[in-house]
Amino acid sequence: MLRPDPIAVGTAGWSLPKAYAPHFPEAGSHLERYAQRFSAVEINTSFYRPHRVSTYEKWAAAVPDGFRFAVKVPRAITHEQRLTGADELLARFSWEVAGLGPKLGPVLLQLPPSLAFDRTSAEPFLVAFRRRFPGDIVCEPRHATWLAEDVDKLFSGLAIARVAADPAPARGADIPGGWTNLVYYRLHGSPRMYHSAYEAPVLSQMATHLHQQAAQGGRAWCIFDNTAEFAATGNALDTLALITSSRPCTP
Repeated sequence: MLRPDPIAVGTAGWSLPKAYAPHFPEAGSHLERYAQRFSAVEINTSFYRPHRVSTYEKWAAAVPDGFRFAVKVPRAITHEQRLTGADELLARFSWEVAGLGPKLGPVLLQLPPSLAFDRTSAEPFLVAFRRRFPGDIVCEPRHATWLAEDVDKLFSGLAIARVAADPAPARGADIPGGWTNLVYYRLHGSPRMYHSAYEAPVLSQMATHLHQQAAQGGRAWCIFDNTAEFAATGNALDTLALITSSRPCTP
């Protein structure tokens, strides 16, 4: 299995807007075409409904060896059970995503804005989650109480990276935290979430952040979630071009 690039850029989902069709091969499914340009994607549909193991297996078979899927944890676990009493749901989810095999990338825990940090429930859940998933885990908390030094220490001890989100739902949420070997940026669109495109200076700065993480021996993901008006694809292509143009040549 080909080792993935330390820098991964992609979008939430693999829709290909007509305006950007010329940037992708003509033949193949949307996922197959998408995977010829990008090395990563974030599956968000798993948040709303379960997918069959066979579906994940089909997706994995459609992409090159170095491609990776980030998968969002179901809302039944994060928003309905709110991290408690979710053992059976977690077991089912881990069984389903195993269909991706070695192409499974980070598993994304996006927490509800109303969920404050409570160590008595959060720590047992995160420990159990880590036991269930030996690979990369990233967490996107959206309540200010999670953005504290003791929480970052908990994340770091369990090798869980805290997502850097834009717009930031709380002060400091736009800065990576937790485990430092992996950074994961989720760019939702600003100023209008899910709609606004990012301007060139923001993309240039993001490319610099990604390069810096890789230069330090770490790994970096950047996922554009501003998909409502199809800005994500263009922003991801532009960021990828910036990374490629500034990457040092290897002898």
